[in-house]
Amino acid sequence: MKQGFCALALALAACSGGQSADENATEPVALVKLAKAEPAQLQSTIRLYGTAEAGAAGSAILSAPEEAIVARIAAPVGSAVSRGQLVVGLAASPTARLDVAKAASDARAAQQAYARAQRLRADGLMSNADVETARAAAQSAAATRASLAARTGALDLRAPFAGHVQAISASLGSLVPGGTAVATITGAGDLRARFGLDPMLVQRVRPGTSIRIVPSAGGTEFTAPVLSVDPVVDPQTRLASLFARIPAATAIGAGAPLTAQLPLPSGGSAPVIPYAALLDDAGQPYVFVVSGGKAHRRDVATGANDGQRVEIQRGLKPGEAVVVEGGTALEDGMKVRTR
Repeated sequence: MKQGFCALALALAACSGGQSADENATEPVALVKLAKAEPAQLQSTIRLYGTAEAGAAGSAILSAPEEAIVARIAAPVGSAVSRGQLVVGLAASPTARLDVAKAASDARAAQQAYARAQRLRADGLMSNADVETARAAAQSAAATRASLAARTGALDLRAPFAGHVQAISASLGSLVPGGTAVATITGAGDLRARFGLDPMLVQRVRPGTSIRIVPSAGGTEFTAPVLSVDPVVDPQTRLASLFARIPAATAIGAGAPLTAQLPLPSGGSAPVIPYAALLDDAGQPYVFVVSGGKAHRRDVATGANDGQRVEIQRGLKPGEAVVVEGGTALEDGMKVRTR
């Protein structure tokens, strides 16, 4: 009996001891360093991608005067050309050659008929009116032959002015109908660069802003002013357009791929935090905001950054304290103490 009471007493003591351990367990507290979110002006640089294209004026389309075959492409796309330089060489098509041969045959037949009419008139067997009709027919046939020969013999397409070859729309050996555009030439010094721009940034870009442009295929980088920004969104790229002037001395041809560095100031009213405060969860940026001694996760949308600080466009208010050191070990709602 006495042993039973002892066992019960030990069991109660054990239960009492376990309950005391649970009550004395302390909630983990993380040691962190904080910084305040404050409005500030940031200067960031954004990379843009685009191409060189013809300006508002100074372009010419070279078309095939007659049905022809592309025999030679003397100046490929991007080539610099001088006035009168051969761009594309064309050769008469089989149909055109047949037309010339037929016109020559018709001209010979008409000339022979005219000569015969003259002999018959001399013998008194044909009237003057008939001779005149034969003469007119011979002249018309000769003119047709000469016209076709001239047109098929002058098929080379040459640059009307100095510039660059922007486009070649026919391939070597292809048959092009008469009037078909074969090449496009842009005048020297009349090129501009078109870059895709995030529509959200359109209002923050000002004409006259200098951007640094680098030819993607290699070449010397240069600085050019922004001409204008078109807010209309391209349905394929979903981007607006930024235009910059290309100096004539760059020797860049139309169609050349370009990249650019655009300096972009922040709006100045959004809060700015140290870049070290920014964390990432599968592409979603977030920060830990400390309030009441606890850290709370806050998803944010970022804006401009200068490598040291980042603008927060959504998810954070000026004056709130964010964790800049110790954030990787935190969980939402965890207690913290500052260093």
